Amino acid sequence: MIERLSFTQDTEDLVNELTEIHGDLVFHQSGGCCDGSAPMCFPRDEFKVGSRDIYLGEIKGQPFFIAHDQYAYWEHTKLIIDVVPGRGGMFSLEGPTGKRFLTRSKVFSDDEYKELRNNPPLNASEVSNIEGLKTTS
Repeated sequence: MIERLSFTQDTEDLVNELTEIHGDLVFHQSGGCCDGSAPMCFPRDEFKVGSRDIYLGEIKGQPFFIAHDQYAYWEHTKLIIDVVPGRGGMFSLEGPTGKRFLTRSKVFSDDEYKELRNNPPLNASEVSNIEGLKTTS
């Protein structure tokens, strides 16, 4: 199975740090005005994922979703979540650490993309195996 999401060692390290402090997390990639295209990290019990948002996978057991309309722009790429120095989105948990999450991407080959089109991802409303996940409607 071809993965739609991957992450770097720096991302793994920061996620471990944040889960020690905040417990279970949820990631959300939107295209909103406040966060641009930066992935945002929230305490899982304090954030509702849109029911139409797309589930791309997990980072160290923490679910990662992308807004439905953003997925239409990014579906031909694998998202690679990295960490760089700087200030994160103002609502994202990594803000005080002096680091921020950053989305990089790699275009899928034609064969990979064809396989992925034949195996569409789940909408958040279809995901039932993530403890504490909250969705809208």
